[in-house]
Amino acid sequence: MKGLLLFSPIFILGACAPVGPSYQQADLPTPDAWNSSLVSGMSRSTPKIEAWWRKFNDPALNKLIALAEKQNRDLAIAAERVIEARAQRGIARANFVPAVGANGTFSRTRSSESLPFAPPNPIEVYSGGLDAGWELDFVGGLRRRVEAASTTLEATEEIKHDTMVLVYAEVASAYVEYRTIRKRILLANANIERQHESLEITEGRLEAGLAPKIDVTQAQTNLATTEALIPQLQAQAVATRNRLAVLIGDYPGSLDKVLGISAIIPRAPVSASVGVPADLIRSRPDLRAAERQLAAQTASIGIAKAELYPKFSLSGTFAFQSQTGSDFADRASRAYSFGPGFRWRLFEGGAIRKAVQVEESRTRQALKSYEKALLGAVAEVETSMASIKYERLRKAQLDKAVAASGETVKLIKDNYKEGIVDFQNVLDAERSILANEDTAAVSAGQLALNHIALYRALGGGTPMKTSVKSISTSK
Repeated sequence: MKGLLLFSPIFILGACAPVGPSYQQADLPTPDAWNSSLVSGMSRSTPKIEAWWRKFNDPALNKLIALAEKQNRDLAIAAERVIEARAQRGIARANFVPAVGANGTFSRTRSSESLPFAPPNPIEVYSGGLDAGWELDFVGGLRRRVEAASTTLEATEEIKHDTMVLVYAEVASAYVEYRTIRKRILLANANIERQHESLEITEGRLEAGLAPKIDVTQAQTNLATTEALIPQLQAQAVATRNRLAVLIGDYPGSLDKVLGISAIIPRAPVSASVGVPADLIRSRPDLRAAERQLAAQTASIGIAKAELYPKFSLSGTFAFQSQTGSDFADRASRAYSFGPGFRWRLFEGGAIRKAVQVEESRTRQALKSYEKALLGAVAEVETSMASIKYERLRKAQLDKAVAASGETVKLIKDNYKEGIVDFQNVLDAERSILANEDTAAVSAGQLALNHIALYRALGGGTPMKTSVKSISTSK
């Protein structure tokens, strides 16, 4: 009883604040607004980007995203890591309650009879009972462990959300690339038809003696060169389709029904909401994960500092011990022991304080990583906005070039039939329209890809958080 009274202050001290710094949410400065020269066509309202892919109004894309959500292996791995982190938190919490174990033994011992005062032989001992131990959280080391495990769990959940953002963006990008390639194949086939017509014209003029044979061979060369583009584009289409199949967690060939034969490139939205840079801390899960990792690392300082102080515990054993099985459960066979104890790492050459310095340095590193992630996030959004702005300008000029090239081809062919121009003008016009149409198709796809990059940079694909969680404990 006296021993318990001597250790009674431990119970009071156990309720004190844990050692180490308590985490305070980092207040990182962000620009008040985006670069004004880049926000043309961009709204400063809070972006609604939870299901941004629906803005493309493409049923096939919606279907692919739904399949990826259910079947993507990276998402499945991220979900399992959340389960693992949740179990790790449960392990940390389990240290708050006493650990109880059961034990039992039977031994038969024979001693030498040649020794003086030899005991009777043999001796049989039956023993069985319970033992328990309970570490008292005197300085809060266990509480810091739970805090670190809890914030690590939250960081893992945000990493899962970030994986969703990346997977959805990858699926959409692969889909746009596939449709762009299909469009390029369609355009190439249309140009092949034009060039077949040109070849027939040259052959007719050659038979009539109105054109040299070189016109025919040049037309054949031009046609064969264009036809050679088709296998190359088809190989790219297969590779892109297979990459898309992996992203949705299925084998090649599984997407034929979903993709169909369409060659329509998804149209990018006319405008997009980008909010303000400060929104990124709420909308981007990678930033929320970095903030939670900083909180977890801050708690690790307290875990290390707790090793500077003694650890107090209560332990006890209750058992039955006897030399025969018949009286094993008798009252007289009872045996027990209990009482408090402590362990203190008094001298280890400064290793404990160095361990504290290690955790403090890691915490500063985590803060710098958080700051770096925010800088990168702002840069990604502004880069995406610039890419959208300038690709729009580029596509507008390419569309004009396509229209002018189409009219030029028609006029040049008419003039060639009349003998006003030579066939070299026809070749130049046909090559020009092929190049312009192909480049315009690539530009249309790139504009859609730039919008996807913007939604990814804004954290699209997961709900925005109203506030970043923080651990609030007294110092």
